[in-house]
Amino acid sequence: MPVDTNRLARTIVNGPAFAGNNFRLDSMIPETSSVSQLSQVISQAAAPGFILAALAAFTALLIARQNRIVDRTIVLNGISDDDPVKCRLKADLPRLLRRAAMMNRAILWALISSIAITVLVVVAFASALLHIQHEVGVAILFIVALLAFTISLVEFAREVRIALNELDHYG
Repeated sequence: MPVDTNRLARTIVNGPAFAGNNFRLDSMIPETSSVSQLSQVISQAAAPGFILAALAAFTALLIARQNRIVDRTIVLNGISDDDPVKCRLKADLPRLLRRAAMMNRAILWALISSIAITVLVVVAFASALLHIQHEVGVAILFIVALLAFTISLVEFAREVRIALNELDHYG
């Protein structure tokens, strides 16, 4: 007995033919993204990728500054109260603690910005794969990332301004 391949294909896609069967399997399976759609998302992810690289370098700079502040704090705390020449340098400790707090906030906001950029790239790829409109979500994430980066830069600028005080120039 010959097999009707057309009928077999319809049965596989649409389910068995029985009365009242309105179910279609092909309507439940989303189409996969084409190569051109994915390549477009990859090219659109290049700009956030560059921003992410810049944020990584900026975060490394902030951490290096934070380490220098901590090292200086440790040295100043190690000065004996009996040393009258160097004891006056301990007056710098409250200012160093303020600088450390500013650097901590700058690092936190830089990391929040990095996370927002990373989520932005994930949302862009996931929405392209699932054929979901993502422009509004990506725009909001981009704005959040840039605002967090701006706050981080402001904290860094405040810390630099405090760091230029004359007390740091004495050793």
